[in-house]
Amino acid sequence: MDSSAAASRPAIVIDNGTGYTKMGFAGNVEPCFMVPTVVATNESFTNPSRTSNKGNWLAQHSAGVMADLDFYIGEEAMSKSRSSSTYNLSYPISHGQVENWDSMERFWQQCIFNYLRCDPEDHYFLLTESPLTAPESREYTGEIMFETFNVPGLYIAVQPVLALAAGYTTSKCEMTGVVVDVGDGATHVVPVADGYVIGSSIKSIPISGKDVTLFIQQLMRERGENIPPEDSFDVARQVKETYCYTSSDIVKEYNKHDKEPSKYIKQWKGIKPKTGAPYSCDIGYERFLGPEGAISFLCGNAIFCPVLNGICTGVSPGCFVYPFLKWDLANGIFFNPEIYSSDFATPLPAVIDKCIQSTPIDTRRALYKVI
Repeated sequence: MDSSAAASRPAIVIDNGTGYTKMGFAGNVEPCFMVPTVVATNESFTNPSRTSNKGNWLAQHSAGVMADLDFYIGEEAMSKSRSSSTYNLSYPISHGQVENWDSMERFWQQCIFNYLRCDPEDHYFLLTESPLTAPESREYTGEIMFETFNVPGLYIAVQPVLALAAGYTTSKCEMTGVVVDVGDGATHVVPVADGYVIGSSIKSIPISGKDVTLFIQQLMRERGENIPPEDSFDVARQVKETYCYTSSDIVKEYNKHDKEPSKYIKQWKGIKPKTGAPYSCDIGYERFLGPEGAISFLCGNAIFCPVLNGICTGVSPGCFVYPFLKWDLANGIFFNPEIYSSDFATPLPAVIDKCIQSTPIDTRRALYKVI
């Protein structure tokens, strides 16, 4: 199909994340579908029994063909995995990077043909990637899109840049700012200038939504809640999304829950997938101990206090100051130190000195002058 005909149709937008993938058509107010980024494949086809019979090559070939057809994605894949032991779950994206390209290609195939129900040759495609994605990954993505799906055009955008563009409600879009991109598998603080990412100033933080989910799962397991092991992670995720909230004072939250447990402790009810028997569990302190960092990164207690989930990352508001500072000092912009507080884990002067010391030696004197 020629490019002029494809330009007359809306482009397809697929935002691939570690936890969820959002897909739809350009111009729509919201995505058409949002599904978990997971693929379920049939193990009986992917690991066929090998025999010494040389005539078994036909059966192996047929098994390989069936393996390419018998797979599911999203919620359907998770339900298939729970109901049958022959399906194995595969998460193609880990920490914002594609780890399994075969599963990723299958995932895109289902997204295009089963969910969006369109011909990829008739639409341009807009895909997203993590800020620290290697160029080889982008090349492989283009290879799959052009050679497998035969798309007429492809644009791969960095997620924080699109988030910054979506934040403007007026026609004037300057595309300059700092984006805190908190996902299910990775967290990045990304400075953007005129639509271009300043790669040298990107700050990556090893705490994300999945870590908060695992922390909630750990709290409920240590308390001895009656949750099936195969459902514990999914229950923790739903508890996080439904009941968790952020708090400014953890001690006050402890006192409130201890004084009025009937008011603050919630009940979670579910059904065991294997036996069908109902079960219930209490949701207590994890409501405020493991809030979803993607909602408000600066207010998340597991993010504010990394010791809560056993990760000594040194995460502090200095992580957010660093891109601002390194960017502003490089451009000779005066940095305002009014945000300094003794409550921060890392003193602001130490953060400033570390930023300047990481620059070339012949520029440090000029950078110290603008503070």
